[in-house]
Amino acid sequence: MESSQESYISSGEEEEEEEELSSFLLSDELQDLEKQLSHIQVHVPEVVFEFDWSSVDTSNLPESYKTNSPKEQMLLQVADNFHRQYAHLCPDREPLFLHPINECRVEKFVSTTVRPTLLPYSELYNWDGSARFVADYLTMEPLPSPIAPPGYLYSPTTILRYQRGNCFDFSILLCSLLIGAGYDAYCVNGYATREICMMDESREVCPLLKKPEEVAVEATKQKPKKYAIKPPRDLSSKFELRQEAKQQAIVQAALEKKRKEEEEKRLEAEKPPPDTLYGLRVHAWVLVLSGKREVPESFFIEPFTGKSYSTTDDHFLGIESVWNHKNYWVNMQDCWNACRDLQFDLGDPVRWEFMLLGTDKPLLSLPEMEEEEDLVEDEVDDMMKEEEAKGFDMPASWVEQIQISPREFETRCPQGKKVIQYKNAKLEKWAPYLNTNGLVTRLTLFEDPDRTKVLEVKEWYKNREDVLETRDLNKKTEVTNEFFMPGHVQGLKAHMYLTMDPETDRTMEFYSETRVDGLQKRVETPNDMEEYFEGRSDFLYYRHAEFGKRIKKAGNAAAITESNARPILKITERFYRNPQKPADEDVAERIFSIVEEKIFLTYHCKENYITPSKRDFNKRADVDSMGNKIIMTHDMCISYLAGSPEKENKLFHLYEMMMHLIEDEKKARHLVWESEMEVLDILRIREEEEAASKLTVSIYDTERNEKSKEQREAMERMQQEERQRQVEQDLDYLAPFLIQIGGIEKMTKWLALRLKEDCLNDFKHRLVDKANLIQARFEKETQELQKKQQWYQQNQLNMTLEDEDAYLTYCSDAMFRIRILELRLSRHKERAPLKYIALEEKLCKDPRLSEHLRFYM
Repeated sequence: MESSQESYISSGEEEEEEEELSSFLLSDELQDLEKQLSHIQVHVPEVVFEFDWSSVDTSNLPESYKTNSPKEQMLLQVADNFHRQYAHLCPDREPLFLHPINECRVEKFVSTTVRPTLLPYSELYNWDGSARFVADYLTMEPLPSPIAPPGYLYSPTTILRYQRGNCFDFSILLCSLLIGAGYDAYCVNGYATREICMMDESREVCPLLKKPEEVAVEATKQKPKKYAIKPPRDLSSKFELRQEAKQQAIVQAALEKKRKEEEEKRLEAEKPPPDTLYGLRVHAWVLVLSGKREVPESFFIEPFTGKSYSTTDDHFLGIESVWNHKNYWVNMQDCWNACRDLQFDLGDPVRWEFMLLGTDKPLLSLPEMEEEEDLVEDEVDDMMKEEEAKGFDMPASWVEQIQISPREFETRCPQGKKVIQYKNAKLEKWAPYLNTNGLVTRLTLFEDPDRTKVLEVKEWYKNREDVLETRDLNKKTEVTNEFFMPGHVQGLKAHMYLTMDPETDRTMEFYSETRVDGLQKRVETPNDMEEYFEGRSDFLYYRHAEFGKRIKKAGNAAAITESNARPILKITERFYRNPQKPADEDVAERIFSIVEEKIFLTYHCKENYITPSKRDFNKRADVDSMGNKIIMTHDMCISYLAGSPEKENKLFHLYEMMMHLIEDEKKARHLVWESEMEVLDILRIREEEEAASKLTVSIYDTERNEKSKEQREAMERMQQEERQRQVEQDLDYLAPFLIQIGGIEKMTKWLALRLKEDCLNDFKHRLVDKANLIQARFEKETQELQKKQQWYQQNQLNMTLEDEDAYLTYCSDAMFRIRILELRLSRHKERAPLKYIALEEKLCKDPRLSEHLRFYM
């Protein structure tokens, strides 16, 4: 035993020595590696932002942006005191986001940055419309540090002006709109996953591809009839049924297991790489509590995307604090299970620590207060009144009123365009009227995650003159589906085609209520055409035409006429039941076999009958082989009358019926040809519409509607001229002359005559000066024209064609100007005496002079 113990001790000592030696060697290697790494110079690139916020123009901002009111300064002191108490009681928690600086480098409390606003747009009255607008209107910027809140928080007006911001800017703007619309909304400062913080939707399915959840409607159980016939007895073996069910269950379980394995493999392949900052990434979003605006359940809104999430969603990992325009709350609950177990009762002071007493959330009754049974209600009221007196109300927001012009609201996206990458899809958005073809949205679907192979392209349009709404192009089948809103020229609703060439595979749907013939759908192939109708007075609901090969091809679509159209082989028409006719006289189906020269009639089934009546007509030539005229024979009509074999029509009635059917056949052939022509017409119209791509402008759009704009400008011009004319009429023409006299209040007869003569003489001089000015200009133009003519006569031989053209142009312009001056001079000479007389009469009627100049009237 002793020897074994000694050997064990010696072996242990050897192992310790080996471990010490290996540790020394490892430490030497680490030191050498550290020395080598210390010589390597790592150049850390500076973070380059797309926009320099230091270049924001703050010169035109109001004073509330640049200074703090006394109440705001007191609020900052209260916030600092609250933060000191919080840091003392919770030293392991992160610092609170309370009063960052704004664009003017002034500290502002976060609650005062929220500016509740209700904008005059119906879309912003609901939370989903406001969320979509904020997500589309702003450009996302990441936080300077992914694990800390920013040190700045700009006003919503500045964010709207530059159309960019981080998650806190998005949340403040969205919360302002939601509170203005009546929602109980709050900004949230917390933690989220990397995909949420970086707005990475590359692993999310595009919202346009999500189908709405179908509500399962339970089938109403019909009560068994009292005298119903009992079903036949089931003679199948129950044992065999059980065995078969077991086999099917085994096969189904194997398929389900295989599907789950494939699903797990796919999810594992699509799983994002691990995030080293998981749980530390700071993010801001919006919380909407239930109660107001009939919100049944509280939920989160992600401001970057505008999507709503449950309060237990895995993307949100924790909450530090929430705030609105009235108060600030700190979350005192444990977030070890993310947000799944959080209670959003902000009136509970145990779970949510509030900063200001003046909160609209009712406080829960504390246990200590419940145990004090001797406390009188009056004393409780007195205590509540004292607390309210000590409370501090939140100051009004320092932000200007949020305003968005109609053009900005319509443009939405920055520069009018936005691109979002989804899982195997790319979504592009444009502002209305930005594209000449009216394109506003395009969704491109890909086969692979790398987005190299296009599978399908979906496009949405607005304001098109051809009322085109959507267009889907399947790249695999090359089939294009177009959908139209009501209002197309031909009542077109949908158009599915492979190519725009005529007489190829296509399907057209129509708004049947806008068409006279009630056409609902037309399906065309190279060999046949099917048409579906509804709401017709003749009860026709289906027509099918079969075509043969064209003998001679037409050069173009315009050259196709009824004579060289595709030969029609057979026409089939089907009718609904006409209750005003007997069943054996009401045709359900008629077939015109043009090749066989036969007509097949099938009538509706009579009540309690399972076979319908039928008639087959054979059309023959008018004469037989002997040259005799044939009118009607029994073998030309084969009839089957269900339930009445003895009833047979006479040959005369059958002959009349066949003549009517022959006329109906001609009409049917003509209608089929008209349908072919309509298809060609629609194709021609669609090609013209696509080439023109005209857009419509609403009469209420005063900026884009040129006609209304011209009318408005003409009205404004007329109003301006009217105002100027009124000002000219209000001018006192005697004022310059009264100043010369000295402003005498009472006027004598001699003074009135003097004023009259001075005014008339001055007006006469002005008329003469104007005539002299026109005469001088006329003489100047005439002299210059004469000089130019003399120069032309002297240099006529050496002039080029360009000089002659310039000379002729000058002469024509000069002659025009001389003619205008002649007209003005003659018109002035004609009107001058009349103007002089009019002024003289005006002076005599002036109330200041009429008393002394009455004898002149």
